[in-house]
Amino acid sequence: MVELIFVMLFIGLLLGFIGAGGSGFMIAILTVGFGYPIHLAMGTALAAMMFTSLSGTISHIRERNTDIISGLLIGIVGAVAAWFGAGIALSIPESVITWLTASMLALSSIALFLRLVLATGDSVPLKKKTIRYPLAVVSLGLITGFLSGTFGIGATPFIQLGLMLLLGLPMRLAAGTSMLIILPIAAAGGAGYYWADSLDVPLLLTVLVGTMTGSYLGAKLTKRAPQKLLKIGIIATPLAAALILFF
Repeated sequence: MVELIFVMLFIGLLLGFIGAGGSGFMIAILTVGFGYPIHLAMGTALAAMMFTSLSGTISHIRERNTDIISGLLIGIVGAVAAWFGAGIALSIPESVITWLTASMLALSSIALFLRLVLATGDSVPLKKKTIRYPLAVVSLGLITGFLSGTFGIGATPFIQLGLMLLLGLPMRLAAGTSMLIILPIAAAGGAGYYWADSLDVPLLLTVLVGTMTGSYLGAKLTKRAPQKLLKIGIIATPLAAALILFF
């Protein structure tokens, strides 16, 4: 129990720093490190992500790292998609869903690498009064919400990538806004798993003791950290989770 709390404290610190809810990373640790069944780990991690994101979101808002309007709109749309995605995930065998989740985490790391490392030039913020804005918000919410519910991951890399590519947010603002978006998505996805008895409440409480504390402290480091270090953290975290699940 104590060992799990300390591990989750470290994870929360890391995920608060990079602006991620960290469900995929938690799933990898709970299944490989502590031997929990994949579906139970998915439900517990997704629910824990809601509380972890709440702690990190408060800190990011205070640090002015968040586009609140965009975050709320995308999160609400994503919550609907996450509920349906959770129902689909529970019908997929454990051996299959493990590989699918790991593959999605690896893909997200690759996508972020291409955007953060290979892309050149500054993004142009998308104005909220244009017709492209609601289309971008709905599309991003549906895609990332479905990924979160179906694969048990927070889809944070895809959210951040969408915020930068579709809305033109700078990396630091995308990191903070992504945590706000995760809140309703994780709540809806976690509720779907709880409804299907795939959420361990005592385990959830243990995980939260570590991750909420770490997430709040980690978010305070985002604005102060070098840009290069933040890039490395955003790219490496989902890749590390994928490798843990693969091997």
